[in-house]
Amino acid sequence: MGVELATLVLFGSFLILLVMGLPIVFALGGAAVIGTYFLWGPNALLMVAIRTFDSATSFVLLAIPLFIFMGSMLERSGIAKDLYDMMYKWIGPLPGGLAAGTVLVCAIFACLVGISGAATVTMALVALPSMLKHGYDRQLSLGCIAGGGALGVLIPPSILMIVLGLYTSTSVGMLFLGGLGAGAVIVFLFVAYILIVCGVAPQLGPPVPPAERVGWPERIRSLRAVALPIILVVAILGSITAGIATPSEAASIGAFGAMVSAAIYGKLNWTAIKESCLTTLRLSCMVIWIIFAASIFTALYAAVGAQSLVRDMLTLLPGGRWGVLLGMQFIWLVMGAFLDPIGIMLITMPLFFPLAVQLGFDPIWFNVLFIVNMEMAYLTPPFGFNLFYLKATAPRDVRMIEIYKSVGPFVLLQLISLILMMVFPQIITWLPRYVLG
Repeated sequence: MGVELATLVLFGSFLILLVMGLPIVFALGGAAVIGTYFLWGPNALLMVAIRTFDSATSFVLLAIPLFIFMGSMLERSGIAKDLYDMMYKWIGPLPGGLAAGTVLVCAIFACLVGISGAATVTMALVALPSMLKHGYDRQLSLGCIAGGGALGVLIPPSILMIVLGLYTSTSVGMLFLGGLGAGAVIVFLFVAYILIVCGVAPQLGPPVPPAERVGWPERIRSLRAVALPIILVVAILGSITAGIATPSEAASIGAFGAMVSAAIYGKLNWTAIKESCLTTLRLSCMVIWIIFAASIFTALYAAVGAQSLVRDMLTLLPGGRWGVLLGMQFIWLVMGAFLDPIGIMLITMPLFFPLAVQLGFDPIWFNVLFIVNMEMAYLTPPFGFNLFYLKATAPRDVRMIEIYKSVGPFVLLQLISLILMMVFPQIITWLPRYVLG
């Protein structure tokens, strides 16, 4: 069977299984097993077990449940509410201050949880009622929560980055540091946009009334809310960059620190531990089984000559290697509107990553560009995950079409940031090279 026909059969069966309503893990794995059987016979199914065993014994995978547990425990500790109260006191008096503060809280929360949904759901419960109460424009309020929540996949410790580092054999520590630079640019663009728009049209984000403002002593006391998050972030990233711990070992530090934080906040009890463990079990199983299925699928697809096919197709694009890079970004952008980011990564990166390295692109820079693109995927209609997280937690009168409209400016800002990082790679590469060489 030629590679073109194999491509049609594999991806056709994968899409058919998805349309039938099967979860991505069964659609991807099922297509791989069926393809293996019909291409090489029943004896070749031994490859399925071998690939699964290789993926399951990877030490990096240990970081996934540990970081998920850390985020789940912190979500129950009340840190997010204290962080929002601090931002309320410091920048609430500015036009758009509550929305800008929400983005900053999401960025801090992203440094603690590693996934997108946690910050989105938490801030929808904490920040959205406060902004609507103070007369903020509804679309601006919804958009800043969805956009800020998406930072969880970019700012370390990102679960998606850990899986990406595992799958492309790149340093997770360097990806984390590259994500810091990229995340800082996006946070700056989000906050600047909110403050400029509300400065021009204050009715979109009215300042907090003078009666609700506090003095400097109260503001200083509120800074205690960032003490624990800063300690945790420094402990996790510092241990990785200093070479003291691997990402998996640093994840155990974070998990222990999350339990200590919950104890300090008086929220460490058996109920919190049980719920956090159940959440960790559900999410970890979902992610790891997708990894197993995708490793089988990509091994099969690579074996039939997919890399040469993809390389030949992309190199037909005008513009040389930059045309190839733009083609990849466009493919990811389109796929992000319909598929899960982990699924996109596991389907495309075994094909795109070797080609990008062959064309001379920096592997850390290329991988972080992918993460930025997947951050956009959490916001792009019709199936951006953050849009559904927000709909599930927003007031009942908020319609889905309002949420779709609210994320428009933030998707555009993410696209601008992606272009900036392509034009100025140092935004991503400077910090990893400076710290780790």
